[in-house]
Amino acid sequence: MIDLTTCPDVYLHREFVDFRKSINGLSMIVEANLQLSPFSTALFVFCNRRRDKLKVLYWDKTGFCLWYKRLEKAKFKWPKKHEQNAIHLTTEQFNWLLRGFDISQFKPHPSLEFTVAG
Repeated sequence: MIDLTTCPDVYLHREFVDFRKSINGLSMIVEANLQLSPFSTALFVFCNRRRDKLKVLYWDKTGFCLWYKRLEKAKFKWPKKHEQNAIHLTTEQFNWLLRGFDISQFKPHPSLEFTVAG
C-alpha cells in the first residue's frame, strides 16, 4: 500500500513508457533518464501512450513495489510541455492526478519570504 503521508517525493516521468516494462525496466529509466536513485523513498510515476494507465514504482526498504492503475473510460491529464524528464510533484498534486485533474493548471500561491514586518 502506498502511504503518501510518509512519502516525501513524487516524480513523474514526462515521456510515455512501454507498459511491457516492469520493475527492472522502470528502475533503469529512473537511473538513466531521471538520474535519480530508485532506492530512494520517492514514488516514480509512469504513464502509457494512451494515457489510460499508470504505474508507480517505489522501494519500501525490503524490495520494489509496483502499483498499477487502469482507467476504464477516461484519460489521465499528463503534462506535455515541460523541460525536464522528471517532474517533481507534491503528494497533493499526485492525488489530483489520480482523481483526473490537470496538475499543470493547479498552482498554489507563490511562497513569500520577508525579513521585516510592516
